[in-house]
Amino acid sequence: MSHAVVVGAGVFGTWTAYYLVAAGHQVTLVDAYGPGNTRSSSGDESRIIRCGYGPDELYSEFALRSLALWRDFDRRTDRGQPLFHECGVLWLAKGDDPYTAATRRTLERGHYPLTLLDRAALRARYPHLVADDIGTALLESACGVVMARRAVRTLAADLIAKGVQFARARVAAVRPDRPLRSVPLTDGGEIAGDLFVFACGAWLPAVFPVLLDCVIRPTRQVVIYFDTPAGDDRFGPAHTPAWVDFPAGIYGVPDLEGRGLKVGIDRHGPLIDPDTGDRTLDDDSVRVARAWLARRFPALADAPVVESRVCQYENTSTGDFLIDRHPDHPNVLIVGGGSGHGFKHGPAVGEYVARLIAADAPVHERFGLAAKTTIPQRAVY
Repeated sequence: MSHAVVVGAGVFGTWTAYYLVAAGHQVTLVDAYGPGNTRSSSGDESRIIRCGYGPDELYSEFALRSLALWRDFDRRTDRGQPLFHECGVLWLAKGDDPYTAATRRTLERGHYPLTLLDRAALRARYPHLVADDIGTALLESACGVVMARRAVRTLAADLIAKGVQFARARVAAVRPDRPLRSVPLTDGGEIAGDLFVFACGAWLPAVFPVLLDCVIRPTRQVVIYFDTPAGDDRFGPAHTPAWVDFPAGIYGVPDLEGRGLKVGIDRHGPLIDPDTGDRTLDDDSVRVARAWLARRFPALADAPVVESRVCQYENTSTGDFLIDRHPDHPNVLIVGGGSGHGFKHGPAVGEYVARLIAADAPVHERFGLAAKTTIPQRAVY
């Protein structure tokens, strides 16, 4: 039985550890701040699960597989609080938007659950949503929202209960000029193993500074939670879906568990250092979010901010994942590049990585290091 060291206890790392344990590996899980921590890209309260990805059915298939695995994990844990809310995901777009048209074709061709809503149907179903300028609305009714922080922490706790060793430790830069038999730690220690999976998100460039400098770009991303009116359930999951307002560059989540309506700004923010970056909410993000609320949910135009998060996207040049073997270390896999859309895919990514290891299989060309550049040309949303 080989010993696998998984660096990073976010959604990619924990699900990879899960499938490596299932395959019979001894596993050590390492994270500098702990599972579901605030600095991580997996650390906010909620994440959307949708299958719509334009023409990229590769990601639609990953999302559908992950949706089934998230549901199964939710049923098996049964800890009194749900991990998944099936509130649906609504895609809003202009009528002639080519990416949305490709999304519709991909989902219809693959027989994914999908409902088309014209303006009248959209108004009837969600009368509190103003969308008269929207020409195309796609509703993925079987999709919804995963409680992200809770899910990662629950999975990590289950892994530890099943014998996975957890180390809260900071991994230092890996030297490329020698075979890897252990990961170096910043305190001078090391963790030995046979196989190493680096799924440490925005910290990947620090671990592999020569290989991944500018290939992985962490950007500052803001989400804001707005209070909903007392006694008014219109903005909860029974009456409001998660959404992607594609022309506005805004996504969001209904008021789940009394946390408030979540508004996320999808445009790439400035570069951020995941250790030292300022996580304070900025005035410009509040202005952008409020303008969107006034336009789409006017009843919340003056709603108070009750919470906020500054997370980070961990972007590759196109938004494709980076899942590949290290060119100098055949026993090292790099798993990252979530690029703001990766959380939902955690179960399928973990399953895929475990298959790569078991079969020594070739890496999908979209995920390969060779396909990555240092020039941002976002193509996957």
